[in-house]
Amino acid sequence: MRLVWSRGACLAVPCLLLVGITASAAGASGSAAKNPKPTVVKGAGDIAGAIAEYQALLGTDNGGAPDQHATGRREINWDAVPDELAAPNAYPSDFFNAPDAPRARGAVLETPGDHLAVSADADNPAGAPVRFGDINPTYTDTFRAFSQERLFSPVGSNVANIHFFVPGTDTPAAVRGFGAVYTDVDRKETAAFKFFDVDGKLLGKFAVPKSKDGLSFLGVAFPKPIVARVQIVYGNTKLGPNDDARYDVAVMDNFIFGEPQAVE
Repeated sequence: MRLVWSRGACLAVPCLLLVGITASAAGASGSAAKNPKPTVVKGAGDIAGAIAEYQALLGTDNGGAPDQHATGRREINWDAVPDELAAPNAYPSDFFNAPDAPRARGAVLETPGDHLAVSADADNPAGAPVRFGDINPTYTDTFRAFSQERLFSPVGSNVANIHFFVPGTDTPAAVRGFGAVYTDVDRKETAAFKFFDVDGKLLGKFAVPKSKDGLSFLGVAFPKPIVARVQIVYGNTKLGPNDDARYDVAVMDNFIFGEPQAVE
């Protein structure tokens, strides 16, 4: 199967407890038992150690140049997104797969909802509140950032998908793994990743550890680059309602993933 992405088709788009663990396929479900067992790294509260462990597992940070490497990782820090593409405006799905540095990371995102969004920073010209306070004023206090100061979320849905490409191109790619920082996961199993191969086969589902009012990290790494898509679930509802006993609203900060490798 060959997937081709059209670059022009963008969508309108507390420190608590260190729980750094590495486990073999911990929390996996579905068809994962028939696939290579991944390494899972989790953290809640103080997540710095878990992130460092996962970064070391994937290897050297290859930055944002349109070059392909045999090993290593790519990262996304949402603070690189300019004001005009952040709240209250929609985020373009292929911003981090531009053909030039520093945006060539090989990551294209989409959502079944209304659009993708990156939260405003404190001095944005539109005067939009930070941390998705433009959607709900309580979110400014509910959410916190790991790396200041923008956060990422779909709008109109609690699901986003990330597809991988050779950085800066429309050539489909696969990665060894994907990890990300969440903020305010209040309940077990409400936030999770599903990993799929190039043929759409489920490789496993993994739950994000909860950390009410704090930060969580989940990183999964397979022995080889077999992950073509990751479905990301954000809490149990889309952005909008207050975060309370009924609704667990969560958003994300930094993304970390293996160097995208071209697939046939």
